[in-house]
Amino acid sequence: MMRKVCVMGLGYIGLPTAAVLATHGFQVIGVDTNPNTVDTINKGEVHIEEPGLRTLVQAASKSGNLVACGEPKPADAFVICVPTPLSPQKRADLSYVIAAAEAIVPYLRPGNLVILESTVPPGTTVKVVLPILERSGLKAEAEFHLAYCPERVLPGNILNEIIKNDRVLGGVTPQAAERAKALYEPFVEGNLYLADATTAEVVKLAENTFRDVNIALANELASICTALGVDVWEVIELANRHPRVNFLNPGPGVGGHCLSVDPWFLVEVAPQEARLIRVSRETNDGQPKKVVEVIREMVKGIERPKVTVLGVAYKGNVDDTRESPAIALIELLKELNYAVGIYDPHVRGFCYEISGLEEAFKNSDCAVLVTDHDEFKYLSPEQLGSLMRTRQVLDTRRCLSLDRWEAAGFRVRLLGKGA
Repeated sequence: MMRKVCVMGLGYIGLPTAAVLATHGFQVIGVDTNPNTVDTINKGEVHIEEPGLRTLVQAASKSGNLVACGEPKPADAFVICVPTPLSPQKRADLSYVIAAAEAIVPYLRPGNLVILESTVPPGTTVKVVLPILERSGLKAEAEFHLAYCPERVLPGNILNEIIKNDRVLGGVTPQAAERAKALYEPFVEGNLYLADATTAEVVKLAENTFRDVNIALANELASICTALGVDVWEVIELANRHPRVNFLNPGPGVGGHCLSVDPWFLVEVAPQEARLIRVSRETNDGQPKKVVEVIREMVKGIERPKVTVLGVAYKGNVDDTRESPAIALIELLKELNYAVGIYDPHVRGFCYEISGLEEAFKNSDCAVLVTDHDEFKYLSPEQLGSLMRTRQVLDTRRCLSLDRWEAAGFRVRLLGKGA
């Protein structure tokens, strides 16, 4: 019976996973290479924003079931939850996965289970992780078990979805899939579906690719509607009343570590076949440039314009800025030598300076809403307009009540709505 679990990586997936395991009776060793992260968790605190996580980590830490450290310890099961960033060449950077697997090798014992949860290109579990683990002298089929079990959670609702969502458990062998099932059964209320490891890898990528392609279609439709002088948001709302149509929303681009990254892993392994996927990725990656084109038109004729960016998280009501379209948008604005004010009520650490709300709006010529945080719905256009040099606002998410902003003297624009 598996009672001791070592979770490798204590980020957006690893820490919630470790906390849930610990509060379901497992003895959990959380491993992270960042000493500050380790210290924070051992104090019962958290370094990421996620509803309910702080309370859960405090409970897990006080019970003694969750201990963070800088290196692995012997355990019955090892769960790898490390990042897989995208390289500049649009390929998976597996260095964190490789390092985690190598760190497990000295502690691997007969009967152990190793699970990879990180999103990876198809074949990674069998072709990359398995050979590393077998350096221990143990063989996967006979002496230890290896499985790929991708996470399926949404930031902002992670703790609920870790428990409620169905899971796909892909074993290198059928026995490995069964062993993974035994680990997840105590805390997962959703259905557990068994498969082979490579199938599970493709399933994870297919889920996020489906959404990315759908968003690309919405963004392309937004460009068409703008050219035709109609409102893409009204078009989508009415089209979605068809029982077999479900458009997602257009926007300033796609961010996060899933949708903006995962489809490239399919392009990487099958470049000739993944033509639609590639074009969809390029469409969504091109959205920040389209937003900047609208901003340029709005501030045309203004000397040394200042633009206020509202929101740099990749989605509303979270602090996660990974692959956020706001980053590319800000870079493009700075290349034009525009002054940029940035405000985000959720984000603390960012690659550009984030200021207070009033400072971000002071002497601004255009406010552009990039992230649909709930707080932005309640901003006062009258108060903020009094701080600006030119009252203009561009909403890329259909988040604001633009009638209110227009009544406050603003020139308003909605991305995807033609003149």
